[in-house]
Amino acid sequence: MQPAYQVKLDAFEGPLDLLLHLINQYEIDIYDIPVAEITEQYMHYIHTMQQLELNIASEYLVMAATLLAMKSSLLLPNQELDVDEDTYEEDPREELMRRLIEYRKYKEAATQLKEKEEDASFSYTRAPQPFDYTTTPKPLTNPGNVSIYDMLAAMQKIFTRKQWNRPMETTVQRTEIPIKQRMDEVMVQIKHNKNGIAFDQLFPYPTRSHIVVTFVAILELMKSKQIYCVQQKHFETLTIYPGLHAEVEEN
Repeated sequence: MQPAYQVKLDAFEGPLDLLLHLINQYEIDIYDIPVAEITEQYMHYIHTMQQLELNIASEYLVMAATLLAMKSSLLLPNQELDVDEDTYEEDPREELMRRLIEYRKYKEAATQLKEKEEDASFSYTRAPQPFDYTTTPKPLTNPGNVSIYDMLAAMQKIFTRKQWNRPMETTVQRTEIPIKQRMDEVMVQIKHNKNGIAFDQLFPYPTRSHIVVTFVAILELMKSKQIYCVQQKHFETLTIYPGLHAEVEEN
């Protein structure tokens, strides 16, 4: 029996946020959503969350059921019924489209407000103090551009590859690794690769418990800005670098 690492992540904003991520990633027209394709991709993410033993909010499962029901209704053959010409049957995708457009509008507004807040945070007054010209201030922003959903997509590939590479018959001794210990191990490995290390290189063992602990350790290190993650293009390999706080600790 494997240890249960039930983790609740604040990084997940909700099912509409995941759907918007899929629409942007696969360059889908929000006004003409291919339900079958987006349902399949959405279910891949839900399955990966379950494999990682993450505490999935019920709203994600409700959306999954909604998408599956929508997909089923669209697959049914059209039945020609004797109805009035003025009768209009709404496309089941329209309600989802309206919700996504509304959500995107508020999400963009929230992003703009956050940027204004960050700009305003650099404007403040303080008492005069001596300035050390020998010290060069370091940037405060984290250069990473990877979302939690990009990381889940990378985890999908890792689970698939580990499953195929796993021997048919093997005996693995279960070892429970504390999150803090795995964070330290990951940090050492990343610091030794200042030019970046591929995300999947941090998952050398095929056991699910080790994969889950490593994933959570990476998230915790990103949260504390000890590391950051970059992806040059969609679907490409994620690369992890030592973060700002890691550089401070080394100095």
